[in-house]
Amino acid sequence: MQTPRRIVQSLCIAILLTTCCAISAQNEHRVKNIVLVHGAWADASGWKGVYEILAKDSYNVTMVQEPETTFKDDVAATKRVLALQDGPTILVAHSYGGAVITEAGTDPSVVGLVYIAAHMPDAGENESDDGKRFPSDLGKSTVIKKTADGFTYLDPAQFHEYFAADLPADQAAFMSRSQVFNFADNFKGVITTAAWRTKPSWMLVAGSDRTISPDLERWYATRAKSHKVEVAGASHCVYVSHPKEVAALIEDAATHAK
Repeated sequence: MQTPRRIVQSLCIAILLTTCCAISAQNEHRVKNIVLVHGAWADASGWKGVYEILAKDSYNVTMVQEPETTFKDDVAATKRVLALQDGPTILVAHSYGGAVITEAGTDPSVVGLVYIAAHMPDAGENESDDGKRFPSDLGKSTVIKKTADGFTYLDPAQFHEYFAADLPADQAAFMSRSQVFNFADNFKGVITTAAWRTKPSWMLVAGSDRTISPDLERWYATRAKSHKVEVAGASHCVYVSHPKEVAALIEDAATHAK
């Protein structure tokens, strides 16, 4: 009776050790650094819900505060944060930030790109022209205003309807009054080298997005062969209104990017 019992015990120990080694190897290869880039007319505070989930799951999360003064300045701000990371990094962006990470994502530390209801231009393209492929409700409206010195912002009275329809009215009102004005020429920033051409990418499509057409987001994802998920009914502010879904996609990228 002793011999069979010892054999069983030995097999159990072997299986346990193999499982532990596999889990250890998986954790060892999981990307820990996450850099989040916001879009136009917003700042990094909108990532708070996503940040809290990722931080709780032991990721090292850093947010970029873009000046939105020039496209070049926003790319530089992103690269400045990337330079502070201690290893492989997943670079994430919302909206206009998608163009920024497409340019900045060629940095050697970046191993995966995640686009959240974001633009994803190719080399030689800019998001302004790409937006004409599938015009958005925002693009066909008069919501976008411009200051005398060339900076854009969204009409606060229509911000909730076009930018953040699935957020409470009071939250959208606060966001509308704390906008970061974006220099108009930023939307015409031409991509020199598209990072997604050589690195894996993920796209979250906001099903009820009125700022960027969901059809354009799907088109971007198809062209780049991105891993794609959709959140039905989500507004352009999906990164604020659906932090769990957004964080889950980022963690998927961190788990599978190499």
